[in-house]
Amino acid sequence: MRNLLKALIVALLFSNSCFAENNLLAYLSLDEAARQIIEGTYNKVLGAQTAFVNGKQVHIIKVLTPDGRIRYYKIDVQTGQLVS
Repeated sequence: MRNLLKALIVALLFSNSCFAENNLLAYLSLDEAARQIIEGTYNKVLGAQTAFVNGKQVHIIKVLTPDGRIRYYKIDVQTGQLVS
């Protein structure tokens, strides 16, 4: 019973922090970023990596488009937005 109570308290503490906007725990994973790029398209992911660009941590997704071209997408880890 004590372990259950401890687990509930820890879960409550972390659940609040997961929804904070500027929390370091809230970030877009590399897998989620790749899914975001190919969702609703016929693109094929060829590779993905995380790097620092202009002081921001970004996911770089290498994609093969339906017309045979290779395109790179950069997604900000913190916001999930495309970086130009």
